[in-house]
Amino acid sequence: MLKQSLNQKLLQKLSPLQIQVIKLLEIPTTQLEQRIKEEMEENPVLELERDSRDPDDEEDAAPETENEKDEMSIDAYIQDEDIPAYKLSSRNFSKDDKQEDVPFSSGTTFHEHLVSQMGLRIMDDRQALIAEYIIGNIDEDGYLRREVDEVIDDLAFSQNVEVDEREALEVLKMVQDFDPSGVGARDLRECLLLQLDRKDHEDPIVEKAHHLVKHHFDEFTRKHYDKIEKRMHLKDGELKEILEEILHLNPKPGSSYSNPVTKTVQHIIPDFILDVEDEKPRLSLNNRNVPELRISNTYSEMFEDYQANKKNQSKEKKEALMFVKQKLDSAKWFIDAIRQRQNTLLTVMQSILEYQYEYFLEGDETKLRPMILKDIADRTDLDISTVSRVSNSKYIQTHFGIFPLKYFFSEGLQTDSGEEVSTREIKRILQDCIDNEDKRKPLTDDRLAGILQEKSYNIARRTVAKYREQLNIPVARLRKEW
Repeated sequence: MLKQSLNQKLLQKLSPLQIQVIKLLEIPTTQLEQRIKEEMEENPVLELERDSRDPDDEEDAAPETENEKDEMSIDAYIQDEDIPAYKLSSRNFSKDDKQEDVPFSSGTTFHEHLVSQMGLRIMDDRQALIAEYIIGNIDEDGYLRREVDEVIDDLAFSQNVEVDEREALEVLKMVQDFDPSGVGARDLRECLLLQLDRKDHEDPIVEKAHHLVKHHFDEFTRKHYDKIEKRMHLKDGELKEILEEILHLNPKPGSSYSNPVTKTVQHIIPDFILDVEDEKPRLSLNNRNVPELRISNTYSEMFEDYQANKKNQSKEKKEALMFVKQKLDSAKWFIDAIRQRQNTLLTVMQSILEYQYEYFLEGDETKLRPMILKDIADRTDLDISTVSRVSNSKYIQTHFGIFPLKYFFSEGLQTDSGEEVSTREIKRILQDCIDNEDKRKPLTDDRLAGILQEKSYNIARRTVAKYREQLNIPVARLRKEW
């Protein structure tokens, strides 16, 4: 039986402006300039503020230029732009439209360095295709982090090339013969073996280092040296030489490719600049490379003329002007979104500055207060997701260094006296304790927890273990030195 009923629902629909603001909030200053350039290329209604003519310059302009400007009309716009008919309608897009980005490069990257070595190896076209695909899957550390089966599947789907495991491994072995030594390894063990393979195996230490990594790698990573000595029947002092040989290898061969000419370097451009004047912090946005935008007067006047002369317009002119209106609306949304982005960035950073006021005066890390996203969201009346977008990938330049905004956020704990302290302070104490420990008897997590409790920080052993792992510090057994 059919039944008809009314239901009331509250739905939130984002406007084009809100969508623009959200997208722009996520990108840092380093990408904002490029994003503005892309929008200007797509929308002729947008132009740079500095491109507008000075009134005095316009008076001195030649008469021919003035006449050309006066004669700009809808007919001229249609003729000059040569807009396809499907783009003049209100649905001014097609599923067949191609958005092609023009790539750019700076110097030679690590992957280009690997590809360039293909010409030095004897390969047929098929092997070259497989090799180039394998190189494309090698990360910046120099490892192939994907299973060979996955690479084979991708070649079949994306390149329509059927490859069996034997052939794929054969080409992978060719790539692993490239420089730097160890490149193309699928794990640390294989990376070390590839490097040892290129050394002189007539040297007994090299030969035994290779044997250790190949047959006793688990014991090596766990520092079970007594077991290794017994199983390899090593003499006194021999293990130390073998370990030194292994420790001189590069666990990240891709990172060794550090020629400043041939490696792309990521420069940090701060989004905020903080100066201290008369012992008071002064915050500003870094707009040095962000151009000011305006709506083109030509297109605005064109649309106003149409509004004043709606009668007797041809269908072609009406469609063209609808297209212009859409571009005008899009330009206004973009300019407003940029403005809202800047205002939101300043609002959030100003609130962080006020919350961490004592810290920003001197840069003393001990004065950093515990602060989470919700603290700033409550102070600014913004959503937590908005504060998160602002804090992500953004930097501030201060008189004591450049810091990511995420640096100022941390959870808090209470001491026995009820004083709230930042978890960053706890981690700093842990780091100091481990840096100054006796490496022959490193501090266990239980002992570290005891030291913190002696300092009035009531923290459980499992919490100490969590903070130690966040600091990338191994357990006591693996920190032990002979």
